[in-house]
Amino acid sequence: MVRYLLPNSSFPDPAEADENGLVAIGGRLTTRTLIEAYKKGIFPWFNYPPILWYSLCPRMVLLPQELYVGRTLRNSIRKQRFTITLDTSFRKVISSCARKKRPDQNGTWINKDMINAYSRLHTSGYAHSCEAWLDDKLVGGLYGISLGRAFYGESMFANESDASKIAFVYLVKQLQKWKFHIIDCQMETDHLTRFGAKLYKREIFQATLQKALQYTTKKEKWKFDDDLQIF
Repeated sequence: MVRYLLPNSSFPDPAEADENGLVAIGGRLTTRTLIEAYKKGIFPWFNYPPILWYSLCPRMVLLPQELYVGRTLRNSIRKQRFTITLDTSFRKVISSCARKKRPDQNGTWINKDMINAYSRLHTSGYAHSCEAWLDDKLVGGLYGISLGRAFYGESMFANESDASKIAFVYLVKQLQKWKFHIIDCQMETDHLTRFGAKLYKREIFQATLQKALQYTTKKEKWKFDDDLQIF
């Protein structure tokens, strides 16, 4: 049964979500509330108030060590057309994701309140961005939440071909090196399937997530290791 969140109330068990994955309504986008939600595998997704909180089943998941990069994308990466960075322009990345028009959506769930809330998470060390630059211009990237050894991917954008895909590969390679257990991709897409992501039943997703959350969160500003190898 979907629960209405009152001030300072806790999220219900994700297993109580309805057939669409909706598990709770209301609440606020505070740092504490968002962290509590993500720890339970719940995320906000709404266009207008009230806030809608979801826990999807099945859940799209990529295990970092199972990343697959096809030949065409490998060749694109080897050209080194883009400069890839971490945590240098978080607000620009999330704002660019909000502006990006998507063929299967009429609008964006990344409204001003979401941008402000996730920017606060970034300042607190829980949200991170990966950027792709071309001639000092931001042309692609993605952002997400990090708790323990779990990364929750939120959104990505690209204004140049392959920009966000290459940024994603770099990020996953770094997460491999940091021994992250899971990347929560939330919803199934062909794009994520090509990278090796798979659908998990709720019980398996939650078990994998809870193991990842046993580790300390890497809250400092992220940067790529100097010895990171992509291929």
